[in-house]
Amino acid sequence: MATRAESLSLAPARKRRGEVLIRAALAACALVSVATTVGIVVALFLPAFEFFQEVSFWDYITGTEWAPLFLQQSFGVIPLIVGTLSVTLWASLIAIPLGLGSAIFLSEYAGPRLRGSLKPALELLAGIPTVVYGYFALTWVTPHLKDIGISVGVFNALSAGLVMGVMIIPTVASLSEDAMSAVPRDLRYGAYALGSSKLQVSTRIVVPAAVSGIVASFVLGISRAIGETMIVLLAAGQQPNLSFDPRQAVETMSGSVEYKTIFAVGATLFVMTLIVNAVSIRLVRKYREVYE
Repeated sequence: MATRAESLSLAPARKRRGEVLIRAALAACALVSVATTVGIVVALFLPAFEFFQEVSFWDYITGTEWAPLFLQQSFGVIPLIVGTLSVTLWASLIAIPLGLGSAIFLSEYAGPRLRGSLKPALELLAGIPTVVYGYFALTWVTPHLKDIGISVGVFNALSAGLVMGVMIIPTVASLSEDAMSAVPRDLRYGAYALGSSKLQVSTRIVVPAAVSGIVASFVLGISRAIGETMIVLLAAGQQPNLSFDPRQAVETMSGSVEYKTIFAVGATLFVMTLIVNAVSIRLVRKYREVYE
């Protein structure tokens, strides 16, 4: 009897052909993803390496003038980094509070029917082409900034940042709402049993419990803002000014046109985004809440 029990196994006697094919297809998908990533890195960093054989890396990373197309060329990337950070800052000031507020409302205040209508409508913002956002910033936001007394030029970082913030609201709101919805209902019921209000439960129970997912949504939105191209091409002005004044035109790292500099700037942007995501992963692991 013991010998018979030992011979029994939950594993199938032989693998089905369909399972083998599915496993092979999934492995191929994973390999294609890895190979694509490696190919992008190689295609990006090889021309960048050739660029730095002709241009000093120190001059590139510390220079304050960017003029790759002028007769006296200058390849200082600092103005592009400043422009990128300026636009990203204004986008974050719009997207983070509005996105988090939308997520709290959808998760804690809206009923199932209202949530089912509002969340898809909010996510439609993510489907609008970025070129439309760019023209909207140029032809509507900038004139209205002038109407309210802000002395901006035709091209400026402020309008580009504000509209970019609207564009990434769905990213922050959707991911944050998913993280809040994953918080167990028992935590909410326990807080209500102690006499907490809905606002207290939302801000002191749910948000801290979902902070890892919320931080991940912030970082993903900021990463998208850092790499955005069309909005800054149309609205920011493509003028490499070393200034955080949002009323001035700026050039970001996603808008350069000289051939080899594109790869150098792209590699710099890649490293910046990689650092942001590495910090995000560390924060998520540090503050992750695990529920049984």
